This record gives sequence, C-alpha cells and structure tokens, in this order.
Amino acid sequence: MAPMKAAAMKAAAGKKAMTKSDMLAKISETCEVKKSVCSKMLASLCEIGTQQVKSTGVFTVPGLCRIKTRMKPATKAGKREMFGKMVVVKAKPAKTVVKAFAVAALKNSI
Repeated sequence: MAPMKAAAMKAAAGKKAMTKSDMLAKISETCEVKKSVCSKMLASLCEIGTQQVKSTGVFTVPGLCRIKTRMKPATKAGKREMFGKMVVVKAKPAKTVVKAFAVAALKNSI
C-alpha cells in the first residue's frame, strides 16, 4: 500500500496550484468581463471576508469554504513529558486562531 501512496503523491506533486493571475484570467473568460474588473471583485471579496471574520468570527464562501476563528486557551508554564523526556515549557498567552474548512458541497464534488 505504501508504494501506491508514493506514486499518487508523485503524480500530485507534478501539478501546480492555480496562481492569482490564472484564476483572474479564467473568471474573466467565463464571465466575459475584463481582468481588472475581476481583480477588483476578488479584492472586494477579500475585504468583506476580513471584516466579517473580525466582527462575527465566521465567513462562508458559498460552495467553497467556511472561515472561522477559535480562541486557543493560554498554557501554563511547567514541566511536561514529551517523547519520554521531561521538558520545561514556557507560559503562552491565549490567542485567536483562524481556520478554514471545506464546505460539504465541495467535499461531495471531489
């Protein structure tokens, strides 16, 4: 089973992720608008998403993903056992973490 996984990983490694300019070109082609208009629309979507995540903590791009914030609690200083060794750990303050989750429609389509 391991050789099959390695072959699949190599096949996926050959493919590259779509760049912003490629995405804008594809959107402008399908919607029949200029690239500059698509760029403004994408920038507007990013701005709206940022505002919503800051204010409500949740933002959904329908059919694609849901972006959420989560409070990560503070950790106390002390000694912890990691991999069989005692390690001194510093205290860390609480912080807000941003996470993105695939929407069910995207999961079902793959």
